[in-house]
Amino acid sequence: MTLPAAFLDRPLAHRGLHNRAKGVIENSMSAFKAAIDAGYGIELDVQMSFDAQAMVFHDYDMKRLTSQGGPIQTRTAETVRGMTLSDSDDTIFDLPAVLDMVAGRVPLLIELKDQDGAMGPNVGPLELAVAEALRSYKGDAAVMSFNPHSTAMMGDLSPKRPRGLVTSAYSADDWSTLPANVRDRLRDIPDYERSGSSFISHEAEDLNRPRVAELKSQGATILCWTIKSQAQANKALEVADNITFEGFIPA
Repeated sequence: MTLPAAFLDRPLAHRGLHNRAKGVIENSMSAFKAAIDAGYGIELDVQMSFDAQAMVFHDYDMKRLTSQGGPIQTRTAETVRGMTLSDSDDTIFDLPAVLDMVAGRVPLLIELKDQDGAMGPNVGPLELAVAEALRSYKGDAAVMSFNPHSTAMMGDLSPKRPRGLVTSAYSADDWSTLPANVRDRLRDIPDYERSGSSFISHEAEDLNRPRVAELKSQGATILCWTIKSQAQANKALEVADNITFEGFIPA
């Protein structure tokens, strides 16, 4: 499945149109409502709760975004839903609640966070939860993951939803917890075809990688992350078909 035109005719707000200074925190209902009001698509993240529910949250540890530390995977969905995001009045929601709120008004790009720990094959519960949430959703929604096993499984579970890979230069500084052999393997996007992807969302600073050009020449849609200025957007769009942005309002 290829990405619908809705994913390419407007920029995608990274974790919603958030602004902490205004109390609008990433991956919050307020950030998603702000993106909808401005007419942007939404990129969001899902992590898994202890009871295998898809929670809209980016980090593995909850310390940066809540008043409590520790892995989100050690808390039940009921507990996580009651937690307030720091510096805001928003609480964390599960994916079905966000889908109900968005209701097809803008396209949704949903990133499943790696649950294996090393981009390996230990996947399944989060993918099942996301697929179930999307089963009756009528709006435009696409799924993606850094873990190619996750993306491939979403093809089995939600074959009518576009799917892709989040890709990167996998520098040692940025990916110190990932084994070097895994970084070296993933860097040139070897799993694109096997995972049944129709797009990648690639690290913006690495868009000149030959493999990106090769995939584009073969018909892949190229998205990129994370654009933080208009100048960076202009440069990225020389290669990419669309941007995921934060911290500024694209022209």
